[in-house]
Amino acid sequence: MTTSDPVSSIRNLGPAVEAACTRAGIHSAEALRELGADVAYARLIASGTPPHFIGYYVLVMGLQGRPWNDCQGDEKIALRARFDAIKAANMQKGRTNLDAALAEIGVVERKTL
Repeated sequence: MTTSDPVSSIRNLGPAVEAACTRAGIHSAEALRELGADVAYARLIASGTPPHFIGYYVLVMGLQGRPWNDCQGDEKIALRARFDAIKAANMQKGRTNLDAALAEIGVVERKTL
């Protein structure tokens, strides 16, 4: 692989993940690898990708070159804790950071609790 390889060249990652990465400013497989799963997933959430554990899990496994369903037991539990922490740090009152910013400038309706 070269530095210009697409995100979809990484195992488990297809066109939908590649499109989400592009929206998040991640334009190559190398850039995704350099960011790592946690930082990249935070950027995906911030750019509007709804958080989903399986999406995070697939990303982590792909960056390790493993099949998407290779993780079990304690490793999967630890991944869930990491995902929950990333989600909590990047969501504001049920919104992505992007939605919150758009609400702040009046582009989308503000949510109230």
